[in-house]
Amino acid sequence: MDAKAVHYVNFYASMNSDKAVMVKPAVSLQCSPKFRQERKNLQMTVSRNAVRKVGSRVELPDAGVSCSYEKFPASTLDSGSLCSTFDDNLVLKGKSEEIMSFLDGRCIYLIGMMGSGKTTVGRILADFLGYCFRDSDKIVEQSCGKSVAQLFLLYGEGYFREKESEALRTLSLMQCLVVSTGGGAVVRPINWKYMQKGITVYIDVPLEALAQRISDVGTASRPLLHNESGDAYNKALGRLSTLFEERADDYANANARVSLENIAAKMGHIDVSNLTPNIIAIEALLQIDNYLRRKEGMPL
Repeated sequence: MDAKAVHYVNFYASMNSDKAVMVKPAVSLQCSPKFRQERKNLQMTVSRNAVRKVGSRVELPDAGVSCSYEKFPASTLDSGSLCSTFDDNLVLKGKSEEIMSFLDGRCIYLIGMMGSGKTTVGRILADFLGYCFRDSDKIVEQSCGKSVAQLFLLYGEGYFREKESEALRTLSLMQCLVVSTGGGAVVRPINWKYMQKGITVYIDVPLEALAQRISDVGTASRPLLHNESGDAYNKALGRLSTLFEERADDYANANARVSLENIAAKMGHIDVSNLTPNIIAIEALLQIDNYLRRKEGMPL
């Protein structure tokens, strides 16, 4: 856990709120009030000099707040303790403000296999960036009046993919969005034409972890898995492996990659299931920042 404390200190030291430029959406969209509430809850100034590490403690003297990672077991921190969540929110806030001027209103498209957490991470990113969140599957469901599973059953996958492309085309005309895409959106070249107007971020989760997540909640809402035979975990793993082989090259085209295995290794975790959505969102911001800096020829 001491490594985690150092990790946070490095984040705080790189904060520079002067770079923050809020970009207003080019269209009228209704944003979640969670972002406004988070910003209200975090109305404090954290300067570079105010943050210091004492042993395993990260101290914020001006705000009178300190957190010790030695006092909490890993399971407590990873399940979202007050201390960990508070620290994560500060990092998310600072990093979001740091990259806003580089984003310049460009949309962020999250790609990845089903069950990879695109929706959960996407909502967090949208909240802290001041963006609005959209789920392409939900847009298709709303426009058709049927669930994705029903569309697959009644009209087939081809029909759904056409509607998915229509949704992405519409979203590509907008600004200041974080978009969670369907797992198979990457297989159609036309979708890349739409998504490349923004920034694509691949959420890379080990297949075994995905299979466990999906088997725990069931496959009823996963039409590409629902008809597989065998026990829940093995049928999910087998089908996911096949789908990944078909899509791996497409996922590799993303502008940025968020590897849960890499994050877990850096934090000393063996199992990626110990990673919180906030931690994954922080890594996403870091990888987006790295991509933007490379594109502008800036040092990382």
